[in-house]
Formats: sequence, structure tokens, C-alpha cells
Amino acid sequence: MKRPAGSLGKGADSAPADSRLLAIAADQLKEFGPRHITVVGIADAAGMTHANVYRYFTNKAALIDAVAGQWLRRMEATIADIADSPDPADDKLERLIQAWAQIHRELLTEDRHLFDVYCTATETFRPLVRKHRARMRQLIERVLDEGIVTGKFEPRDREKAHAFISDAVYRFINPLTVRLDADVPQDILDQRLAVMIRVVLRALANGSV
Repeated sequence: MKRPAGSLGKGADSAPADSRLLAIAADQLKEFGPRHITVVGIADAAGMTHANVYRYFTNKAALIDAVAGQWLRRMEATIADIADSPDPADDKLERLIQAWAQIHRELLTEDRHLFDVYCTATETFRPLVRKHRARMRQLIERVLDEGIVTGKFEPRDREKAHAFISDAVYRFINPLTVRLDADVPQDILDQRLAVMIRVVLRALANGSV
């Protein structure tokens, strides 16, 4: 399992080379932004030649994508834990959406450079974003199907129900719209999201979609 991006800390020299490079790249990306980091600088920090970096990543863009992909997988793991929990489907869907929105907002606040990389990848529909969307769709569908089986949800059309969920909370889970709301106070966003979640749960329960 790859080490999460962040400070190398003790024992870093024993970590796999690709994990060390990702950790260093994540730190430098957070501090300097994608335009100002270089493969040579990352290699120097890792104590290797830049030619060795290319054994793991074809270029700087691939390395930056790998950092973003690592963050996306951590988010997916958090959402998967909620989807796999023993709670009722309606409770899980509410917590899942809230966590999804919160994780985006936290990245925007804590690591703006990585968030901007994520936005660019979304705008250009890069492979890491396509894979991420497919995995997130599977998790939403898992909870939706569980709700249908247990009688919590009674949608008229499963595919339309999934689309309705995505459309209703789009503003809170798409990085481009999250960035547009950067100056909106968190309490206001929380209130708006809570309203949309209530609308979604009600529509799924009464067969409006």
C-alpha cells in the first residue's frame, strides 16, 4: 500500500521509491504550486537523480496526476467506509453526501494548489477523473440499491434516481462549483446542503423520481 502524501518523517528511506516521490511531490506542490516544482527538485529531495524519477513517472504531469489520484483514492476510501456501514440506507446516503462535500471544502481550504490541479483535471476530463467518477457512481448506486431492497427508497426509475441525486448536490461535490463558492461562509453552505439532502431523501422515499 502506498504511503499517503505528506511529510516523509522517520523511516522514509525505507519506503518504496514511488511512495517517497509522491510524498515529496505532494509537499512541494502544496508549498510552491504545480508551475514551480520540477522533477529535478523532487529528485534532489529524494536523494536520487532525475533520470531515476522517470522510472516511476513519465513526466512531471504524470507525477502531479499521481498526487491528485492518491488524494482521490483516500476520499473514495472514506466514502466506501460509509457505504459499507451497517446503518440504514437513508442515513448512509445523508452521511455520504455530507462527507463528500466536506472533503472537497477541506482540500480547498488546506491545499489550494492541489485543489486547482483537481479542477484542471476535471475541466479536461483526465483519466484519473473519469476513473474517480466511475468509482463514486458505484458507491452511490450501492447505497441506492440497498435502499430500494430494504424499502427505504421507492424510486420510479433507478437511473433517473441516481441522476437526481447527482444533480441535486452537484454544487457541493464538483470542484469547479466548490471553488466558485470559496467565499461563501461554511454555515450557509451547510444549511443549503442540508436542504438539498432533505429534498433528495424525500423524493427517493415517496417515488417522486
